[in-house]
Amino acid sequence: MTAVLDPNTFAGTVFSGGWVSPRGGTTPIVAPATGEELGTTGVADAEDVASACAAAAAAQREWAAASYAERAAVLRRAGALVEQHADELANWVVRETGAVPGLAGFAVSVAAQECYEAAALASRPPGELLPTAEPRLSMLRRVPVGVVGVISPFNVPLILSIRSVAPALALGNAVVLKPDLRTPVSGGFAIARVLAEAGLPEGVLHVLPGAAAAGTALVSDRHVRVVSFTGSSETGRAVGELAARHLKRVHLELGGNSALIVLDDADVERAVSAAAWGSYLHQGQICMTTGRHLVHEGVAESYVEGLAAHAEALPVGDPATGQVALGPLIDAGQRDKVHGLVTASVDAGAKLLAGGRYEDLFYRPTVLDNVSTDMPAYANEVFGPVAPVVRFSSVEEAAALAAGSEYGLSLSILTGDAMRGLALAERIPTGIVHINDQTVNDEAVAPFGGVLDSGTGARFGGSANLDAFTEQRWITMRGEIPTYPF
Repeated sequence: MTAVLDPNTFAGTVFSGGWVSPRGGTTPIVAPATGEELGTTGVADAEDVASACAAAAAAQREWAAASYAERAAVLRRAGALVEQHADELANWVVRETGAVPGLAGFAVSVAAQECYEAAALASRPPGELLPTAEPRLSMLRRVPVGVVGVISPFNVPLILSIRSVAPALALGNAVVLKPDLRTPVSGGFAIARVLAEAGLPEGVLHVLPGAAAAGTALVSDRHVRVVSFTGSSETGRAVGELAARHLKRVHLELGGNSALIVLDDADVERAVSAAAWGSYLHQGQICMTTGRHLVHEGVAESYVEGLAAHAEALPVGDPATGQVALGPLIDAGQRDKVHGLVTASVDAGAKLLAGGRYEDLFYRPTVLDNVSTDMPAYANEVFGPVAPVVRFSSVEEAAALAAGSEYGLSLSILTGDAMRGLALAERIPTGIVHINDQTVNDEAVAPFGGVLDSGTGARFGGSANLDAFTEQRWITMRGEIPTYPF
């Protein structure tokens, strides 16, 4: 099968009406596990963004006028192409992001499903009839917003780009996507190649890897009416403020510091396994990562002992060449941030039961016991493989601890009584709740998003995509013009 991602195809370019050289120069694409240069990407600047947004606006009108069947067919073909090239795409995810093969395979599977679910959106009823007190027909019609700007991060870039790109396209919009410069292939170029092969008309999708200035230009551009941003809460605030100044809708899926609550009736052995997955999958570089372990004091000793044993046993290394559970962190800056939070917490009195050390970008899975709520590894989103454990004595205390965070993305409650867990969840503000499962879950059919500093609510997935990427227009029709008293 012909490769869909030959590095020579996109070397030093961006995707904007074909593969073109941008004004911002080029930068290498580096594998975090080895430092190997995987290729080069073009770097878009503000002028490149402006040109792409204007071209997208021009192309969008014809794309929106295409029948729903045509748009759906493109998305279905894209999903099939993702599946056909699954091994190749997964290999890029492994090398570019440091993901283990299992997670890379999951990302590819979700990407295909996002395309299929988006195809189904195209044929959803575009509106509804409304009651009216006048002798007329009154209706609500959903129409495309026009151009959607998408900004995606480095951690799971294939999913976090396609989940906005696919539904926005299916509903008749054009898209300008800015993936992270560290992951331009799995975050953007792969999507561009697949959709072009699937028959998406030229100019409807633009992929412009770039730095902060490109993101600012994208959010500010007059052609962009909706912005979909996934990233840190700090950057999300800046994006939200800028979008508000331009009176644009913005969907923010931001950081998290998700709590996993282990009640006294939980199966501790299974709880430890779930918790290890929640904290250590993809080196903890997932917004839904279990960042706070809240454990009833009656089971805490066996829990921390089991979690530390799991952590010490997990192999860490290059996921492209070995059977490992954890790969590298994305870069030295992220590694140093993680290690700084761990060492500061140990200095403040936390007990290091496992990990707390690294080699190159490979950080060992870490367990911290005797943690207090003001310690840095507990109070902050670590975005690394760190499990801080806090003990509680009552359900009331657990609820207060879990709710006592600026974030509100995902919540896990492990218990022998699922209804007890659901009742507890009602007291804790989060966008996602999993009873008897860990915090990291994702399905294309489910609405996804957080509250508080984790974002602006469920903005992706399922029917939420209709609200995210369309406008509502009120239309009335009369048989004849009425007579008015003026």
